[in-house]
Amino acid sequence: MEIVFYLTTLCLVFFMVLATYDGFYLHIFKYALFKREESVFEHKTHTVRAILFPFIVWFLFVNETSFVGFLIGVALVILDLVVLGIDAYSEQESRSFMGGLPKWEYMVHLFSNAFHFAAIILVLSLKLTIADSTLQFVTGFAASPAYDLFTFVGINIIPGALILALLHFILLLKKPQALWNAYRYKITCC
Repeated sequence: MEIVFYLTTLCLVFFMVLATYDGFYLHIFKYALFKREESVFEHKTHTVRAILFPFIVWFLFVNETSFVGFLIGVALVILDLVVLGIDAYSEQESRSFMGGLPKWEYMVHLFSNAFHFAAIILVLSLKLTIADSTLQFVTGFAASPAYDLFTFVGINIIPGALILALLHFILLLKKPQALWNAYRYKITCC
């Protein structure tokens, strides 16, 4: 079981690195999808997914004992899958300003989502077991370095994820967009 905690943690960290690069640097900082008419819908789907993610982490990764919380987490994952499908379907039109989605960014999306859902599948394998032909919810994991790291990463990912979700949301509003644009263009490095 120790290896599953390590693998889940690793997938979660890889997802966060790729999602931050894609969601913040590419979508907000470089391409400013929120201010392009053809990309606003994509930005909205990313906003929904950015808002769902910290709650998924809380209910599936951090929440250890509440079965109801676990079920909420599973429901949020299902909603996330639906929004991901809508986002993927609309992405070609959204990127018409740049001749479509670049292949390398498509690859970032593939790997990002692969790590995201691998972490979720692995955490489900930790929290569910089959005993006496019934599916059971597992609680009370024994303390270990792998479990401690898993918990530490899960808890500490949430603040950054909330900040990214908040940034996505406020950039749907005109006044914060104008403020962002005013300061963004002062940065010339990227």
